[in-house]
Amino acid sequence: MVALAIKTGIQLYSVRDSLAKDPYGTLAMLAEIGYKYVEGANHNAVEDPGVGFGVSADEMKRILDDHGLHMVGCHVQPLELGIIERVLDYHQVLGNRQVGIGIDFFPYGDIDYVLRRCELYNQIGEKCQERGMRFYYHNHYHEFQKFGENYVYDIIMENTDPSLVFIEIDTYWAARGGVDPIALMEKYKERLVLLHQKDFPKDAPQPLVVFENIIDSQADIDMKAFGASVDPKCFTEIGTGTLPIQRIIDAAAAAPHLEFILLEQDHSQLDELESITVSMNAFRKFSGIEWD
Repeated sequence: MVALAIKTGIQLYSVRDSLAKDPYGTLAMLAEIGYKYVEGANHNAVEDPGVGFGVSADEMKRILDDHGLHMVGCHVQPLELGIIERVLDYHQVLGNRQVGIGIDFFPYGDIDYVLRRCELYNQIGEKCQERGMRFYYHNHYHEFQKFGENYVYDIIMENTDPSLVFIEIDTYWAARGGVDPIALMEKYKERLVLLHQKDFPKDAPQPLVVFENIIDSQADIDMKAFGASVDPKCFTEIGTGTLPIQRIIDAAAAAPHLEFILLEQDHSQLDELESITVSMNAFRKFSGIEWD
């Protein structure tokens, strides 16, 4: 049986500055560049239940349709039970079937706190399931700290319901956390529904693994510590760096529920729209993907 090609899209965080200045024009440019599938990143979900542009659901649906764009996921920050119904209402209008948490932090060594967050993830997942939707968890590097004998990531996986909490593995951040992203994908392939792909430059000013001389593996990592630990020059356009992207795509093909690989550029030395154009062109050399 020949594996189907995996559809490829873009995480809108890659063009966050452009969207803040001109959301309509930026979405039009994404379509002109050739992207069809987009994932939102809403960091203002308490005030705006949508995708962070202050645009109504009906208007956003019209804009997406006009440009042939499809919303295939959205990060929701902060993740709270009190707002989730409004968020899901919005995304159902768009036809988006899944929302996730983009980043979460856990006080070092506090397993009880992790377990409380797991209960919230289960509750959000249940709300999504009731709507015929899915909830997913997106990782950074700090989930690969060990609390006791186990990675935080594994604690989350073991204490969330696989039928309620799915995952979006960010292969770049997994690698920077010191784990093999391909092994991680294989271990949790039944829960993998989205994949984030970035790239690490050949001339990066930091080692690949963050816990090697950048931040202590037993540090209390919050947003401030996280931001201070990451050099913006440790990102390059996707397909131009050192990560084993073809092997990652090949492994992704074995995940039975994976639908999309989403390119994401956290930082670039280029203009945002130029950067995602370079990434698209560089990513085309890999096999097992499609854009339509």
